[in-house]
Amino acid sequence: MRQRGDSRGAAKRPGKYRPRSGPNLRRQAILVALAVAGIAVGYLAAHFVGDRAEPAPLSVGSVEIGRPAPSPAPTPWYKTQAPPPALVTGPDTPIYPEPNGKPQASVRAYEEALPADIYVAPPPPPTPPEALAMPRTVPAPGVPPTAPAGAPAWQRFALAAPDTGGRPMIAIVIDDMGLDRKRSARAVGLPGPLTLSYLTYADDLDEQMAAARSHGHELLLHVSMEPASRTVDPGPNVLLTDLPPEEIRRRLAWGLERASGYVGINNHMGSKFTGDAAAMAIVMAELRRRGLLFLDSRTTPDSSGGREARRAGVPLLERNVFLDNDNEVAAVNARLAEAERIARHHGTAIAIGHPRDATLEALAAWVSGLTQRGFVLVPLTAILRAGTAQASAG
Repeated sequence: MRQRGDSRGAAKRPGKYRPRSGPNLRRQAILVALAVAGIAVGYLAAHFVGDRAEPAPLSVGSVEIGRPAPSPAPTPWYKTQAPPPALVTGPDTPIYPEPNGKPQASVRAYEEALPADIYVAPPPPPTPPEALAMPRTVPAPGVPPTAPAGAPAWQRFALAAPDTGGRPMIAIVIDDMGLDRKRSARAVGLPGPLTLSYLTYADDLDEQMAAARSHGHELLLHVSMEPASRTVDPGPNVLLTDLPPEEIRRRLAWGLERASGYVGINNHMGSKFTGDAAAMAIVMAELRRRGLLFLDSRTTPDSSGGREARRAGVPLLERNVFLDNDNEVAAVNARLAEAERIARHHGTAIAIGHPRDATLEALAAWVSGLTQRGFVLVPLTAILRAGTAQASAG
């Protein structure tokens, strides 16, 4: 009887019982072809079918279903930290009006875009020698230096200048103080002397400023002035170029009389107002009458603040550097380095910053190493006295 595996039977019937020792090439070719076809189909689906217009999304009310949500727009830097509280409002404290005469619905205040320019002011005009008769040592916190009899307010409330030993001086001014109480308190806690400028419409203004003074800081008032942009609200009782002179004086007096113990003012915003010579002349006349200095924040290269202050005989200082155009520690450090460069070259520098997280963090580290780098941190009035003394000697 013949067995299935008998080689003799296989020889008699060729092809019926082939040995299975080699690969099945036909089957492998079919599998390769299927794999290639699958890759091709996937490629075509991804590059051609995907380019077809999407079907209209199903809408349920105002919500669309079936379409991915768009990527959110970048968050403005000023919204990356807690916003300030609502502005102080009350009788006769209008906020920035719209062209139709109605007030804006918003009562939030943010500053204009800060100029990135580096500004070196011309030397101030000579000052009488008696205006320079101020002590050169730092008194105990909260104790003002002795001012000459009948001295103007900027001298009566000035901090005594530290002994510089001929080293370059840097004044750091922190604007927008008083609204964000948490960050304002952090600024007050920095080693001084700093110069802190409080918004005139902040709550508890005298109390906040007295606390800052007790920590050894000099004080300014931050007066709201009309910006060129109408997309920001500079706050109540802002000084506007189209107001009659008596209303500009009334609004200015409203802010100046909400606190005491400060040496002068600087402008909050004001890229439009400070460019108007007639409007600034009204402000300078009032500052002269009250014995206050003016720090021009220079929010516009067209500012007439310096020219009008000199014309009125108002003590004048001008900002050199804005520290926090970008709300990043590295950017603030770069601007502090610019302030050092100016001070090294000109003897003095004035830098303006704001109570923001990055600024406060950068300043805390910067102040601690300032003496080792050969600079002296001074109140703003020390630079005024140094500048006028230099001009008188020249």
